[in-house]
Amino acid sequence: MAQHQKTIQHHLALQILLADRLIKSTKELESSKFDFTDVTKLATQLAHLLRSTTRLVATCTTTLYDRPLRAVISHVSLNLERAETLVQKCKNRTGILRQVFAITTNTDVRKVSSLLESSVADMKWLVSIFVTDDNSGVNLSLPPIASNDPVLAWVWSNIATVQHSTRLKDRVDAANSLGSLACDTDRNKKMIIQEEGVTPLLRLLKEGASFESQIAAANTLYNLATDREKVSAFVRSLAVPVIVQVLIDSTNVLVRIKVVDLVSRLTEMDSCVQEEFGRENVMRPIVTFLGFDLVFDDYVTNSLVRVNSEIRNNGLHLSSSLSFHNRNDTELGSPEEIMKLKITCARALWILAKGSLLNSKKITETKALLCLAKLIQNENEELKLNCLMTIMELAKVGESNSELRRQAFKPNSPAARSVLDQILKIVNHETNPKLMVFAISTIGSLARTFPASETRILGPLVSKLEHEVFDISNETVVALTTFVNPENFNCVDHSKAIIEFNGVPCLMRFLWRNDDVKIQVNGLKLLSYLALHVGNNKALEEARVLSVIEDASRSMVMTQYPEMKEVLAKAMHHLNLYQAGHNVHKKVNGP
Repeated sequence: MAQHQKTIQHHLALQILLADRLIKSTKELESSKFDFTDVTKLATQLAHLLRSTTRLVATCTTTLYDRPLRAVISHVSLNLERAETLVQKCKNRTGILRQVFAITTNTDVRKVSSLLESSVADMKWLVSIFVTDDNSGVNLSLPPIASNDPVLAWVWSNIATVQHSTRLKDRVDAANSLGSLACDTDRNKKMIIQEEGVTPLLRLLKEGASFESQIAAANTLYNLATDREKVSAFVRSLAVPVIVQVLIDSTNVLVRIKVVDLVSRLTEMDSCVQEEFGRENVMRPIVTFLGFDLVFDDYVTNSLVRVNSEIRNNGLHLSSSLSFHNRNDTELGSPEEIMKLKITCARALWILAKGSLLNSKKITETKALLCLAKLIQNENEELKLNCLMTIMELAKVGESNSELRRQAFKPNSPAARSVLDQILKIVNHETNPKLMVFAISTIGSLARTFPASETRILGPLVSKLEHEVFDISNETVVALTTFVNPENFNCVDHSKAIIEFNGVPCLMRFLWRNDDVKIQVNGLKLLSYLALHVGNNKALEEARVLSVIEDASRSMVMTQYPEMKEVLAKAMHHLNLYQAGHNVHKKVNGP
């Protein structure tokens, strides 16, 4: 900070020298033809204002917000140099030349005087936005430098107030004003960011002087973070560790809601920020907020205690304890505010987990799965939806990472069992199609974790093949395909179970009802895998599956899906083998 202030003081010192030199030069002019009285007076005012600004910078206890200062000083420098050039020209004009150019020079003097007058007004405005002990709040006057762009002056004034004002109310009002400007146009957002407004807002958020100041800062930052380019300014300002620390330290429910919303917004806009939040482990305070008032049954509690004990005995550490922040550490809000906080936290976890192995691991290392499973029982649809979306995203990441899948979704673990119980309740009893689709998708992603002995899952899934809501039946086909995919160790047992639950006729009716090519491909893939694993099953023969697959393999449409050629060919080979053998057996042993 000291070096920064010294650099600014150096620039100001140069301008003071220019102003003093101009004053001296104008006084040296002897000719009465050129009246530089106003120029001398204005140069003297500028020198005084420049010295006042230098003293202000020297006594500033925080990093000076210098964007308007640099812009104004640049203009002052140009105007002082122009005035000095004119004075030197007048000094060099003698004899007849002095008379010839008198009229023109007087016009130039008036122009220079006008420029210096503008510089004086700019400097007075500049000093006013940094002087914070007059209780005047934000300076809404318009300096000449911003006459063509009034918003620029307002942005400068408000940022300077947020950074330097000694009155908290003025800082809050200024932050809110920046938030309003940001909501008006995208240009305003860019201007606030370009004029370095993010850092003072983060400072206001971090200080935690009042919950009003933190909410004002968080709201404005949220309004600014509307695309990846803008969010990059947050990264440069080291926003992520600041935001995480604010969450850890915060006790006000409304502040938590706003800051968690900000986490979601930044994460949505930039995957690099998503990973940085993971490295700072923002998930821990968010999970704590999500479940601070939850009560778990004895089975879950005892199971976790046993697991933690076993892990400690092995010299390891598991962070999935049930300890939450004490309720006394929180300024309890209304039931509506508490519900809003939970909804916001569940949504943030969903966005943080999406496609991120790092974040998914950190989330599942906490008590998150238990909290999410517990909260899915809540009557609030939005909370239930966000919790389920989080579980679905965790399961999707686990589908492609065996380590996460084994650690987080081990079927006999308390967390995984709690999650599965709630998901099956949704599949069996829920009426909201969106919830059902997410639940079915989750089951599909976890297909490799289910043993062949798990009998609660496939029956309910098969029954959804004929659901009247297309999204549900299609998602069911996709989920069942993961159970019978050859890469699934239990694919044969799962295939037999699907057929036992009368899955083949249901699947055939699904194919007849839908003529969309992509949907047909999903259904044909499931049908082909069933044929590969249990091709000798009578249900496949009775449903004329071989004929359906043969027709599909000859379809020109299938040329769009070359990966299906091999699958269909293998299915036909198996069906021909078993069904041909069955037909020969009937002829030999027939009447």
